[in-house]
Amino acid sequence: MTLTAPNLDDRRFQQLVDDAKRLVQQRCPEWTDHNVSDPGVTLIETFAWMTDLLLYRLNRVPERHYIKFLDLIGVQLYPATAARADITFWLSGPTPERVRIPDRTEVATSRNDTGDPIAFMVTEELFIVPCEAQHIASNVASGPMRHHDATVGDDVAFYPFDETPKIGDVLYVGLSDAIPRCVVTLRFVCTIEGIGVDPENPPLVWEAFTGDQWAPCEVERDSTGGLNSAGDIVLHVPQDHSTSVLDGFRAGWLRARVTASGPNQPSYSESPRIQSVKAFTIGGTTEAVNAESVEDEVLGIAAGVPAQEFELQRSPVVAGSATRVQVSDDDGGWQDWGRVSSFAASDANDRHFVLDPTSGTIAFGPAVTQPDGSIRQYGAVPPRGATVRVRHYLVGGGRIGNVSKGRITILRSSIPFVQRVENRAPAFGGVDAETLENAKVRGPITLRTRDRAVTFEDYEQLAREIAPEVARVRAAATDDSGVRVLVVPSVAPGEFGQLRFAQMVPDMDVLERIASHLDTRRTIGARVSVEPPRYQGITVVARVRARPRYAGDLRIDCLTALYEYFHPVIGGPDGDGWPFGRAVQVGDVYAVLHGLSGIGVIDDARLYAADPVSGERGPATQRVDIDPDALLFSYEHQILVEES
Repeated sequence: MTLTAPNLDDRRFQQLVDDAKRLVQQRCPEWTDHNVSDPGVTLIETFAWMTDLLLYRLNRVPERHYIKFLDLIGVQLYPATAARADITFWLSGPTPERVRIPDRTEVATSRNDTGDPIAFMVTEELFIVPCEAQHIASNVASGPMRHHDATVGDDVAFYPFDETPKIGDVLYVGLSDAIPRCVVTLRFVCTIEGIGVDPENPPLVWEAFTGDQWAPCEVERDSTGGLNSAGDIVLHVPQDHSTSVLDGFRAGWLRARVTASGPNQPSYSESPRIQSVKAFTIGGTTEAVNAESVEDEVLGIAAGVPAQEFELQRSPVVAGSATRVQVSDDDGGWQDWGRVSSFAASDANDRHFVLDPTSGTIAFGPAVTQPDGSIRQYGAVPPRGATVRVRHYLVGGGRIGNVSKGRITILRSSIPFVQRVENRAPAFGGVDAETLENAKVRGPITLRTRDRAVTFEDYEQLAREIAPEVARVRAAATDDSGVRVLVVPSVAPGEFGQLRFAQMVPDMDVLERIASHLDTRRTIGARVSVEPPRYQGITVVARVRARPRYAGDLRIDCLTALYEYFHPVIGGPDGDGWPFGRAVQVGDVYAVLHGLSGIGVIDDARLYAADPVSGERGPATQRVDIDPDALLFSYEHQILVEES
């Protein structure tokens, strides 16, 4: 497709003449004869004709020149952002030794008919720590702890909760060591006495003690039916788990707490009875990034001249990867050079370089002729004959890394005792590199802002510049005349395109990076806060009938369409996220559902405002209003499909 040349100035002959005459009226009011017979008007028309020819030639500047202008003002394409995923390493069985998962361990998706495997690399070293159950205790109605250590591995039964379990009753399991980011199996021998509960949905919450608070554990599997029969409970322990002293016993503490029963979740009518408890570590979870690592790449020999450039063998470089450039010295060692965004603040002794992550170009400081004829060196120049190398960088990224749950199954390097790997949640955060068309739109904004935040648009532009991996940014005024920068993260949808509310909270390091970047560019006295937006939950409840002989699953089709349309990132009329502050009306629901080929009749559709945290739902309504700086969040849509 041919690129459309930009119209740099759309004024024509008559507009130029009219502008000149208006200036004459302002600057020279005694000139009153503006007819075409006046010699002065003739001169105006002559210069307007010459200017029109000049503008015509200016607008004939080819696209290459426009791109060069962008390069001149420092506009670079935003690099691809790598997707991230939590990878669980499962052991073949309990082991008495710690198992180390080194950083930069490579895992990947399996090869299939649609393309090559997608590689991920572990970014943080993981230790899978062995453990065993050492202390067992319980707590009834917030009373003193009751210790049951005699039951560890024995057959002395005890009741972990009150005779009729109450909210807040607790069973404690003290492990021999803290197991942060590990997966632990708790093996129970129980008798079927905890009657009244749904074995598939017991009113229990498992938590781990971090030293100052109890953090929730994710339950992978519970084959005990709520501590009602012999079986295993497999827990994913949070990364802050630590050994602590409770009631005089030091251990890595876990607990099961009785909670209030929810809808369709009956509570205990009698306490379960436990005969023995055992524990062992069976795996661990750490983060991986969709990128490949390049180590110790030699770029070439320095020529000793300013502005020398080197090309990396592979690109694009992942945004935010810790690229390290080293230059050899006369003593046979290596000197580290630091990366900067520009050489504007560098002097002749600063060992700095700049990197274009999209093209993989590394450049050293230029020498610039000053107005007085002198030459100033911006950044040091590697000495002639020195070897230049890159110690480490990452390549990859893009939307291709946003793989679905369970796709990452291949361990590319052998690690003792590790049987398999998997991603228990979809990978998220992968964003393709910026297109040239988008950079052309961004260029005039960059030229206007000059790396300073004055207007709301400036704040949004600068936030996207430092964190291109986020999905949306919106700047708005606060009640005290400050600026709120609202950040919406890139998210990976789950089943039917549904999101978990926790996914909508950006990583703290992303918020801190944006806040630090804006802090040095805001106007003096401006108060800036960087935070996620407030979300208004909505729930759609609809009863529909399928067309005759419709072969698909209409319920899944309806849920998928609703979650995709009422989506904060990819939803809305334009498909680029639900607009901030736009109200939701029940007519939107009918429009979405009627767009499905399998819909015959929509018997009823109702819209509810919902709290995405507590799940509380308001009455049915025709319209849910959303604050101007808030977004919607789809919460537990329900579809009932009836026979036609």
